[in-house]
Amino acid sequence: MDGIPPGHQFVSERIEPVGGTFDTGRMVAGGPGLPRQFRWRGKDYEVAQVLDTWKSTGDCHSGSDERYVRKHWFWIATADGSEMRLYFDRQPKPGAAKQRWWLATVRPPDP
Repeated sequence: MDGIPPGHQFVSERIEPVGGTFDTGRMVAGGPGLPRQFRWRGKDYEVAQVLDTWKSTGDCHSGSDERYVRKHWFWIATADGSEMRLYFDRQPKPGAAKQRWWLATVRPPDP
């Protein structure tokens, strides 16, 4: 799922999940709970459908041969007709522990 899908714009901005809307089923399975509602650029969005999910991995930082999940990706459709690619950063930068959810790309709704 590399690259930017046709019609999508690269964004790479933090989103603010709405508390109490996380998908607990994913959390029970050990993954991050996708927020069903979030705020981006002052506007609220609601997840209408999850189109696809995947993970990106990276090498161990201490030199072993192990690989670790770095990001959990979600390709979603929103209630307003947008398509977005969100990701959960399993290893946020130091001091940025609350900045785990990001909007990578967006395709605005059709006019």
